[in-house]
Amino acid sequence: MTELETPISKPRSDLGIRTLSGVIMMLVAASAIWIGGPIFAIFIALITVGLLYEWSKLALGLTPNPVARMLWILGGLAYVGLATAFLVFLREFAEIYILLGIIGLVISTDTGAYFAGRTFGGPKIAPAISPSKTWSGLMGGMTASALFISVLGYYTEGFALWQPVTGAGLAIVAQTGDFFESWMKRRAGVKDSGNLIPGHGGLFDRADGLVAVLCVTALLVVTLQMTGQP
Repeated sequence: MTELETPISKPRSDLGIRTLSGVIMMLVAASAIWIGGPIFAIFIALITVGLLYEWSKLALGLTPNPVARMLWILGGLAYVGLATAFLVFLREFAEIYILLGIIGLVISTDTGAYFAGRTFGGPKIAPAISPSKTWSGLMGGMTASALFISVLGYYTEGFALWQPVTGAGLAIVAQTGDFFESWMKRRAGVKDSGNLIPGHGGLFDRADGLVAVLCVTALLVVTLQMTGQP
């Protein structure tokens, strides 16, 4: 989901439709999360089915081996399933600002990375996988995420040093999720995971960073619980 593009990576003509689509997506997601109940359940079900469908299409393009294809599809069930299950868990059993905060963190990473990449450009991170993403974009995303979590923490539980550190770390996780999907697309020989969202491609194109952040956060929570940490 992160956008670490340099100025030449996206035509300016795409910016309007991308912005409009992004605003609509965020409004729909935030409304479903805020309302909860059956609306949220339907929203999660649709998102899960859409992500698994796009993942499966990519998996079929990764290899002609049927066994490998099945393993990739099962891996997608685990990856997407863990992320969406944790999404439901947070909505039902945690303060709603935590869930909205995770989504806001990924959006902040995306926004900070996009504008830093456009402004500063510079060396690419992994041009063989995603040739438009830069180190300046990564730093911009980490900075924006750290600031977002710090402000959120200040107004909810009080500022603590772990907040900006966690924000910057999860920005790297979001970036890793983005690169992972980029690698899958490049190997499958496709530009986007789908064409559902105008100016953005598929659901997985927009949720790759969020899925990675949700999975890592879920595993971290489970590990802390198993080790008896608060």
